[in-house]
Amino acid sequence: MQPIQSPEFIRTTSDHPDFRKMVNALDEDLYQRNGEAQLKYRPYNQIDKIKHAIVIYWGGKPVGCGCFKRFDDHTVEMKRMFVLPEMRGKQLAARMLQELETWAIEEGNTAAVLETGHKQVEAIRLYTIAGYLLTENYGQYAGMEESICYRKELK
Repeated sequence: MQPIQSPEFIRTTSDHPDFRKMVNALDEDLYQRNGEAQLKYRPYNQIDKIKHAIVIYWGGKPVGCGCFKRFDDHTVEMKRMFVLPEMRGKQLAARMLQELETWAIEEGNTAAVLETGHKQVEAIRLYTIAGYLLTENYGQYAGMEESICYRKELK
């Protein structure tokens, strides 16, 4: 009988090589889904100097990532959420989102915003189940028809 594996969630920064590896996998996944249209989001997905990043490990290997950055005085923006396709269906993204929200609360934040795309049906489902509510497209996403923005009050 094989031992039961469980995920490990590591808090780190965007400098962590496994975080960067997972972000590269995310970018490839998004490019496969969205083609050339994805390139216009590149300026908004920079990960330099992010202080709040998570890498998910399964069996000692990185399988997912997520992070948040400051949006305003009491709000964070969740970014770069990703789980490898072969690891989906294990509730890893939901658990990572909870961990990011907990960390944001520990840092004194009371709300979170995020953006996703119409073709990211898994993400839309995740955020809806997690209690995020549709909101007007904010900042750089205003006027971008492919974008869907959400907001959640953190408790």
